[in-house]
Amino acid sequence: MINYEENIEVKGARVHNLKNIDVTIPREKLVVITGLSGSGKSSLAFDTIYAEGQRRYIETFSAYARQFLGGLERPDVDKIDGLSPVIAIEQKTTSKSPRSTVGTITEVYDFLRLLFARAADAYSYVTGEKMVSYSDEQIKGLIKTDYVDKKINVLAPIIKSRKGHYRELFEQIGKQGFVKVRVDGEIKDIVKGMKVDRYKTHDIEIVIDRLKVTDSEDTDKRLTETINTAMYSGNDVLMVLEEGQADPRYFSRDLMCPTSGISYPTPEPNTFSFNSPKGMCPHCSGLGHVYEVNENKIFPNRKISIKAGGIAPLGEYKKSWAFKQIETIAQRYNFELTDPIEKIPEEAMDVLLNGGKESFELDSKTLGVRRTYTIDYEGIANFIKHQFNESGSTSIRRWAKEYMDKIICPTCHGSRLRTESLNFKISDKNIAELAQMDIAELADFFNGLNQKLDGNQQIIAEEIIKEIRTRIRFLLDVGLDYLSLNRGSKSLSGGEAQRIRLATQIGSQLVGVLYILDEPSIGLHQRDNNRLIRSLEALRDIGNSVIVVEHDRDMIERADHVIDIGPKAGRHGGEIISEGSPQDLKDHHTLTADYITGDKQIPVPKKRRKGNGKNIVLSGCTGNNLKNVTVQFPLGKMIGVTGVSGSGKSTLINETLYPIMNAHYFNGVKKPMPYKKITGLQHIDKVIDINQSPIGRTPRSNPATYTGVFSEIRSLFTKTPEAAIRGYKPGRFSFNVKGGRCETCQGGGLRVIEMNFLPDVYVECETCNGKRFNRETLEIRYKGKSIADVLEMTVDDAVDFFENIPKIYRKLKTIKDVGLGYISLGQQSTTLSGGEAQRIKLATELSKRDTGNTFYILDEPTTGLHFEDIRVLMEVLERLVDKGNTVLIIEHNMDVIKMMDHIIDIGYEGGRGGGMVVAKGTPEEIIKNQKSYTAEFLRLEIGQQNEKAKMALARDK
Repeated sequence: MINYEENIEVKGARVHNLKNIDVTIPREKLVVITGLSGSGKSSLAFDTIYAEGQRRYIETFSAYARQFLGGLERPDVDKIDGLSPVIAIEQKTTSKSPRSTVGTITEVYDFLRLLFARAADAYSYVTGEKMVSYSDEQIKGLIKTDYVDKKINVLAPIIKSRKGHYRELFEQIGKQGFVKVRVDGEIKDIVKGMKVDRYKTHDIEIVIDRLKVTDSEDTDKRLTETINTAMYSGNDVLMVLEEGQADPRYFSRDLMCPTSGISYPTPEPNTFSFNSPKGMCPHCSGLGHVYEVNENKIFPNRKISIKAGGIAPLGEYKKSWAFKQIETIAQRYNFELTDPIEKIPEEAMDVLLNGGKESFELDSKTLGVRRTYTIDYEGIANFIKHQFNESGSTSIRRWAKEYMDKIICPTCHGSRLRTESLNFKISDKNIAELAQMDIAELADFFNGLNQKLDGNQQIIAEEIIKEIRTRIRFLLDVGLDYLSLNRGSKSLSGGEAQRIRLATQIGSQLVGVLYILDEPSIGLHQRDNNRLIRSLEALRDIGNSVIVVEHDRDMIERADHVIDIGPKAGRHGGEIISEGSPQDLKDHHTLTADYITGDKQIPVPKKRRKGNGKNIVLSGCTGNNLKNVTVQFPLGKMIGVTGVSGSGKSTLINETLYPIMNAHYFNGVKKPMPYKKITGLQHIDKVIDINQSPIGRTPRSNPATYTGVFSEIRSLFTKTPEAAIRGYKPGRFSFNVKGGRCETCQGGGLRVIEMNFLPDVYVECETCNGKRFNRETLEIRYKGKSIADVLEMTVDDAVDFFENIPKIYRKLKTIKDVGLGYISLGQQSTTLSGGEAQRIKLATELSKRDTGNTFYILDEPTTGLHFEDIRVLMEVLERLVDKGNTVLIIEHNMDVIKMMDHIIDIGYEGGRGGGMVVAKGTPEEIIKNQKSYTAEFLRLEIGQQNEKAKMALARDK
């Protein structure tokens, strides 16, 4: 055994808000770093330990390779000892490409492709027969036995069912020394200038040889040469036609259908890839869906006329070339532009949509002579399709998309592959059918596969199947049994994507690596938590060190070593307040420990709200795995949607309910998943969806700009006497436009110094000293503070500073109320965690005047939140509901679920076993349900809470 150092020693870490801390992390143990949101957990795990590991790895490259990688800055730490190679599994690392699927990320699909290329049987898509392939010797043997003493023609097929006159082809064949061809079943001599009817489809074969088959050596030799020549000319296919017979027999070196003669190329792994031209469906280019023009979107109201704007893309009548063409079509088909669209004749509608070219004559009413008109019209549908496919402009494509529907590709029916690839089967299943199964089903299929393969196939497939099985097992271990391999990685939640990467890492069986995970339990039901913790323990047991940034109670209690960072968030955090075993943590009585031991808790409400008696009822939902579900959402309550991962919560809320409501109130364009009807939308004024996507992609975006409070602050600065004298406008106080910003760093506050062969170095701009603005702008002060000083304030400080300016105060107060008082106004959005970004969005929405009749949808708002932060967040949401609004939360966290007024539990399982409403009602009603997994854990939670309340009462007495 290699003698590693026992611990990872971090000395003097000062990244972000860390207060020059020293920490010792034991190696080859499961270590949890916990603490309040914003206390510095990620700064220690990712920005210090991971960043240094990454930097040391890159330093091992040659100088030449390093110049292409861009530099990595050394984290602000004195030294780190005992570091091994680091792999970080974060939440936001999946690809957004429509071509990336669960199968491609986990590499299971790559092994499936290999398996199908080596061990699958091919079937003809014309007759369904099993395809055959022959070697030249086998073909010769078959001809000699089946055609003995018969006269035969050996033909090489070169054209199959294609139009053309083929004059050059016949010339070319003649030059090669052949004298006869078979055209459409008739053998002809090749003559000079020979050609066929160019508008009909033809089959053309070269007559390679005509001979009588005998048992002599000469025939044998002649046949060998003939077969070689025929295979060369006919692209590895030849035909044998007996004299006097009409139907030839096909032979091929490739896979071939014995009856119809169609042949497939020899399969390779690429044949089954929807990202390769060899395997992708040619109609949808391997995406599985296409955009088709929807006639009803072009003519939304058929009762109005073309002149009044009946053709949506063209709008109302104006003098333009398009309307001139339509007038010509109207003259040809005898209708007026003032007629309602429903009265226009069918053939005219066809020309309007699909275009047409023709000339016609009409008597001119005014001149009394006949005039010739020409229609040369592309058609609205064709124009939209052309703009969508060919245009380089995003806005034009978006315009065209408004009149199109995304439909499943009619050629491959969503399987993404070409017909040939779908006709290779193993145990009666093609590769697309396997990719559609959920992983639990797939595991059953592969467990029983060995018995179904015959001898040769079994030997070839054995190793590949072993690889597939282990990878599937790891996916099952991290609780992803409900996903299917063809699920797009775009549609995965942060936690799912992270657990897929975790499964891939366990599959790679590396040893001696340091893994750092960022809240892997996100989006995971309590039931599956155990599986996840076991997977992490398995990683540790084979000799890796595992560091997890986590707030989950089970994970903290099962860790070998817990580091608690605090005591508060932001500037008031960044210190180690406890390290040691989970038991040591409880003895230290930190905030985290108090919640784990139950000394502090989020109380269960004394009584549940009755709501306002109105409901939104959504019925007949069948998207993804939903089984024709009808759900009632009582308004004026806090509603929780719960259920195991993959049971259909997001499909019901994010993919069905939200798009319907968004389209109703704000004309949203996203198409909801299929449903029958929805009632009760009139009871609500607007819908607000608060999800976890990042709020800004650039370092220039910050909480002040996102919430809109910065605009108010800039306006305030323009009203100061000095700014008024100088005539400064709000733009003067923006660091994104010329005028007030420092031009040396263009308002960034930092300058990049590019070092050849060394990492780029970010240094504070020496002109403005990191203040972002020029001297003149910084001279304007409000209450003694410049605009740069305001950006450096924390929200807590700013609330006191601006308390007399209601517009600014209201926005800042809501940011403080959602528990983000510790962040500074100018902090770069890219440095905010997912939970912080979501709470800034929440604060932005809360600071707007609410109507008391708004429907809020939050998707797992507790992501990245400590118990204490959850308490603060729930208080804000409680206040919203008390004003009469409805708040719907998709959640797994029991602390949140127990506070709901109404729970809708979806299950029973994930994937195919889900999609039904298992239980609904108050938490007290839910816990009586014996089948619901949520009820099981909720019973424990409420039970424990009652126990602890009794104990506390007894203590007080």
